[in-house]
Amino acid sequence: MGYTQRETEGESCERMDAWIMRAGLFLVMAFMIMGRGEGQLAENFYSSSCPNVEFIVKQAVSTKFSQTFTTIPATLRLFFHDCFVEGCDASVLISSPNSNAEKDSEDNLSLAGDGFDTVIKAKQAVEATCPGIVSCADILAIAARDVVVLAGGPSFNVELGRRDGLISLASRVAGNLPQPNFDLNQLKTIFSKHNLSQLDMIALSGAHTLGFSHCSRFANRLYSFSSSSTTDPSLNPDYAKQLESACPQNVDPSIAVDLDPVTPRAFDNIYYQNLVGGKGLLSSDQVLFTDPASQSTVIDFANSPGDFNGAFTTAMRKLGRVGVKTGKNGQIRTDCTAFNLQQ
Repeated sequence: MGYTQRETEGESCERMDAWIMRAGLFLVMAFMIMGRGEGQLAENFYSSSCPNVEFIVKQAVSTKFSQTFTTIPATLRLFFHDCFVEGCDASVLISSPNSNAEKDSEDNLSLAGDGFDTVIKAKQAVEATCPGIVSCADILAIAARDVVVLAGGPSFNVELGRRDGLISLASRVAGNLPQPNFDLNQLKTIFSKHNLSQLDMIALSGAHTLGFSHCSRFANRLYSFSSSSTTDPSLNPDYAKQLESACPQNVDPSIAVDLDPVTPRAFDNIYYQNLVGGKGLLSSDQVLFTDPASQSTVIDFANSPGDFNGAFTTAMRKLGRVGVKTGKNGQIRTDCTAFNLQQ
């Protein structure tokens, strides 16, 4: 009427296997739930709630690009500036009647209006199909990827699920964005605050293959570099003359110069070839080559478009995770330029 020892041990093993399977299933389900709502981004976040969101944003970005090329560098730069202050939460898009929002800080005054307009128009298009579902922060992240592709750069999957932040203050910007005179250690420090490595930093600096900078940001390299040298000796002499012609002393400091003098409208690795040739516009660009600690990576990217593209897409995905608000944090703004009146 009892079980044999062999039968008892067999049933015990079966019960243990069943318990392990149930525990494993529970963990998988728990992970999926947390990934959806409590701090995890996911590529398919809107697969049910707004499945065409990326197509809608792409159309809006392409339309804006057909009107002006500035859409590309302006939108990409806007994404960087947003993520480095308060995280990737669209706080940089907020407009304040008191001119004390993030966008009003001195470091953000040079952000081109076309970047803001791109996101605002994409948001309007998304709202027409999926009202109250997609955050401005996610739209900006998608748009940043799309402008890279439009300029001939690599495509990559964008993780989604961000919510829009509830704080946007000019006073919080200072000290949180890279400056044009930063050396390598200063660059590494400000990027490492966001869990971005030196390799990530060098790859993201490659975004300077697009866009422009104003004379005031680099004039010291031409006319007052040091007590022993008026011109920065790391500048290619012919390039320095070109810059002096474009930005003579006492010229309007708002005049803009292409960051990449060779292929300013193409997302490519020429930026790194420029650094090797002493044609980095900003000190923070050229130092990537002149500092031995980063020089080998610059040379690699200059010689291998594939290595640069791979490192850039990896770094962009990491950048997109910086300080994100998910789950019940933040809000989904109806208007990207203003906080919702009711939480």
